[in-house]
Amino acid sequence: MDLKAVYDVERTDSTSRIQHDLWPLDEIDPKKAKFPCCLVWTPLPVVSWLAPFIGHVGICREDGAILDFSGSNFVNVEDFAFGAAARYVQLDRNTCCFPPNLAGHTCKHGYQHTEYGTALTWDDALRLSAQHFEHKSYNLFTCNSHSFVANCLNRLCYGGSMDWNMISVAALILIKGHWVDSMSLVKYGVSKTVFIIADREWQ
Repeated sequence: MDLKAVYDVERTDSTSRIQHDLWPLDEIDPKKAKFPCCLVWTPLPVVSWLAPFIGHVGICREDGAILDFSGSNFVNVEDFAFGAAARYVQLDRNTCCFPPNLAGHTCKHGYQHTEYGTALTWDDALRLSAQHFEHKSYNLFTCNSHSFVANCLNRLCYGGSMDWNMISVAALILIKGHWVDSMSLVKYGVSKTVFIIADREWQ
């Protein structure tokens, strides 16, 4: 018996199961800060009041834990910087590409995706991106939390795209995001209103 052939068949079956049998996710639980396979957003004081599309973002593992790039060489895990998540959008793992090899791509980017860096699972992609950003210097304008999330989405080839960047990540959350609860919306609205009134008083 050709043991190598048997191993190859078993490995192919295993990776096929990883690709196509995605286990069910737990429910979103804001009270425990668990948002399985979600992007999450929280406002930055003052900045987000002036420009609602600007804020701090993170991406969540399949168990709901939040990862966010919040400083040079540092990726937070389950300690979301700048406060609790206020908005979220849950992503569909079925639109990702988890290729076991170059011939196993379900996306159209094949070689480009392989060169960029691929993963076998959602969590694997987040882990690899976190390792990459542990060697990055934080810059508010060029290398920030949005950059980290975009890197994860490109590694996943989410939605069949490898063109994710800071702007497209911000747009996704702004357009498709949901407020965690009514209180999150109220807090954001009240803070913005207070800022506007204070600003007028100073003028």
